[in-house]
Amino acid sequence: MKIKGALLALLMLVMTGCAAIPTPGGTGSDLPPVLSLDAITQSYSKIGRILVTRKVYFTDYAVSPNLHEWATQTLRAEAGKLNADAVILPEITSRQLDIVSFPAFPATEYRAAGVAIKFSR
Repeated sequence: MKIKGALLALLMLVMTGCAAIPTPGGTGSDLPPVLSLDAITQSYSKIGRILVTRKVYFTDYAVSPNLHEWATQTLRAEAGKLNADAVILPEITSRQLDIVSFPAFPATEYRAAGVAIKFSR
């Protein structure tokens, strides 16, 4: 009976997974928008490049499966911390990782990148 309990606990641990970086919460209505270069009608200066990485082990139930939504909200939140007016040139990528341990388990690394800008006044 103890073996069944241990196996059940191990199965629950494997199925829950975890995320290394939490997603930003809230509605985000006060955060800077992500804009295309065509939408910019005034001069601006670059504040800096934003790069956020999140590793997901097994599955990630705590975060919405919509990668584009996660990336957009994360870029907007980071740009807000920099007091930027907008984010341009967004990039969203992912890649499979092999975690070397026994037993080996799959992981995915998600990256969201963009450039924070400030409009000239």
